[in-house]
Amino acid sequence: MKLKYILILLFLSPVTVFAQTHIGEQTFRYNDTLRKRPLTTEVWYPTTDKKTPSLKDNFPFIVEPSVRNAIWPGQKHPLIMISHGTGGGRLTMEWLADILVKQGFIVAAVDHWGNTYDNKIAIDFVTPWQRAQDISFVLTQLLNNPELDKIIDRQRIGAAGFSIGGFTVIALAGAKLDLNAINKFTDTPEGLKEITIPEFPDLVNTLDEKEIETSFKNSPPLKDKRIKAVFTICPAVGQGFISKKQFKDVDIPMFIVGAQSDSIAPVKTNAAHYHQLMPKSKLFIVPGKTAHYVFLNEAILEVKKTGGVIFNDDPSVDRHAVHEQVGNMAVRFFKAGLR
Repeated sequence: MKLKYILILLFLSPVTVFAQTHIGEQTFRYNDTLRKRPLTTEVWYPTTDKKTPSLKDNFPFIVEPSVRNAIWPGQKHPLIMISHGTGGGRLTMEWLADILVKQGFIVAAVDHWGNTYDNKIAIDFVTPWQRAQDISFVLTQLLNNPELDKIIDRQRIGAAGFSIGGFTVIALAGAKLDLNAINKFTDTPEGLKEITIPEFPDLVNTLDEKEIETSFKNSPPLKDKRIKAVFTICPAVGQGFISKKQFKDVDIPMFIVGAQSDSIAPVKTNAAHYHQLMPKSKLFIVPGKTAHYVFLNEAILEVKKTGGVIFNDDPSVDRHAVHEQVGNMAVRFFKAGLR
């Protein structure tokens, strides 16, 4: 009898029809006139727009199709700000944006001026404190946009970053860099190896130390209290932190991911080092021959042929599987940390 009544109730109950959700995408062009930094920003978001999603023309990466300039969602969602790696760009971590949006997040990724693949300025490769200010500036612009303010939950804002972008979001959490410590490390053989990067091979010989010091001294406090949780992937600049006191203002959830075979931002001096100085943080090291650039988008075949280590992994590494694993970790972390 009980089963009969249950079936009757099911047939009589109204059927809830869920609209199909796609990934919407829009580009915003901001300009921090005080610092003379144009900050192009890509925003992805859940949408019920009925237009058919499509891929970007001549795009070199394998990502989810999106609906360009799609209608905004009808309710508020948590926002995740993304900071790309050195010499990268706002679209190079789109795989993470795709995973987050499909789980109900809005994602905004910023092109850090002077530190992208198509705009390389030496000073901007070694002044990462500028990047944290970029994120805060863009976050303010997003919240000042009446349309976006309607759909962004101001109480649930997080940040994720890769490589030097990983440092960027740690700084936004309140960590304070010691420039003298990083300079001393750079003078060692190990430090020189870390600063010799494929994106700017002759970087060391083009730097003006006084210009760097002036930029650092003029930098304001970087902690952004609007950001409530941080997910950092292969964070760099770990050598600029030598004391737990530098993290006394970090009071939000922190998840650190490293790659076991990372030679660009080695686990020992970066991911594991950060975790040691922030005991309350969570740490996960992707094992095996997983290297630094595995956290960039998957490239199409034509790009992989000439992309070297940036777009090609050891045969034992499945880049897509690593993205799924770490992306799902980010989803769980942000859902728990941004309640």
